[in-house]
Amino acid sequence: MKNVKILLASLAGSVIEWYDFYLYGTATGLVFTTLFFPSTNPAISILIAFATFGAGYAARPIGSLIFGHMGDRVGRKASLMLTLIGMGGSSFLIGLLPTYAQVGLLAPTLLVILRLIQGIALGGEWGGAVLLATESATKGVRGFFGSIPQLGVPIGLVLGTFSFTLISSLTTEAQFMAWGWRLPFLFSAVLIVLAIWIRSGIEETPEFKRKKDNGELAKLPIVQVFKYNKKDIFRIIGLKIGDGFFNVFLMSFILVYATTYIGYTRDVALFALTLSCATMIVTMPIVGYFSDFIGRKKIYIGGLITMLLLAIPYFVLIPINSTYFFMLQVILLGVIWAAIFATQGTFFSELFPANVRYTGLSFGYQIAAAIVGFGPMLWTSLATEYGASPYLFGGLMMAGLLLSLLLAVFSPDTRMISQYEETAEKVQEHERMSDAQVEVAMTTTSSNS
Repeated sequence: MKNVKILLASLAGSVIEWYDFYLYGTATGLVFTTLFFPSTNPAISILIAFATFGAGYAARPIGSLIFGHMGDRVGRKASLMLTLIGMGGSSFLIGLLPTYAQVGLLAPTLLVILRLIQGIALGGEWGGAVLLATESATKGVRGFFGSIPQLGVPIGLVLGTFSFTLISSLTTEAQFMAWGWRLPFLFSAVLIVLAIWIRSGIEETPEFKRKKDNGELAKLPIVQVFKYNKKDIFRIIGLKIGDGFFNVFLMSFILVYATTYIGYTRDVALFALTLSCATMIVTMPIVGYFSDFIGRKKIYIGGLITMLLLAIPYFVLIPINSTYFFMLQVILLGVIWAAIFATQGTFFSELFPANVRYTGLSFGYQIAAAIVGFGPMLWTSLATEYGASPYLFGGLMMAGLLLSLLLAVFSPDTRMISQYEETAEKVQEHERMSDAQVEVAMTTTSSNS
């Protein structure tokens, strides 16, 4: 029952954070380009709007440092409570913002500020949610536990896209653009209260409590992690770049790509995205479970190779008809990328010791996220200049995937030995030494008697 409560807490907050974060991505392609960044040239509006989308990604490393430090010094739970408040509050305020037509440049300025707060909050949330699950798990189920908070991505996006789809179907175009788009952002306040209530009832992770009780917390986690684990931070960045670019395309930019450059309707694009995310919800816990038997590394490498092989065919086939579009979205996002992502939280966290794990895991991952977050700007520029070329888009994806694949091949198999096991061995050794000391003391006392 305790484990179920922990997994629910890690998942609940993760769902809300990603709901809010991807809600912005959905609204960028459907609403913000018109209401906050109007231009006589639609391409310019899209480019500027996705620059603010990328700003949220760019802010995530800042959040990883702030909340990573707090998580490694004060505790995982305290850090996660604050990330929820930051994300929920900024999303709620986005729903109240005036538009460009009402207040001019103040509207996009406020939108960018709130987007930055979203990015900072998410920069601390992801790593904390993963550790809440994995640090509470035993070795044999750590992969499965680590896959549960990752479910926040597809569930959050499904909730976000479904809310937009539902409201769009119940309103006219004019009503949707006037006030309908605000409702999903305002609804986040209700979800945040629910998530905070769930998380308030959990305890700190055993790993963190052990480090705290033994006085082994790092004074400056970011300094210590760069001193002893710098290689692993750069490893995470490279491992994430390949699937990260593809993920941002498949989950965010696809709405613009499908409607603007291919000619599908908004409803078709939203349905393809929702269908693939629903598939992810099934794929991820299954892959997480099997990663405890065959290893994170093998699944990671297999997923990268498959994405590499399908990169160009994906862009060639999806314009043909909606059937290909739906099928390839499900395969690439719902199955293959989901398999990679299901392993990432556990795989990456196993590289770091507990006293700097929050900082190292979060900072490496969020640096990669900041890089891939500006993918939509790059793709918009390329499409404007050269058209939506399948070979250009697919080739760019392949370059990133090749980098990640190379690093994955030379990464350690963390299922066999990881920093979690090393910590456990040290604890057991300490307990054996304590028992031996007790025995010696009792023997001495007995002899003196």
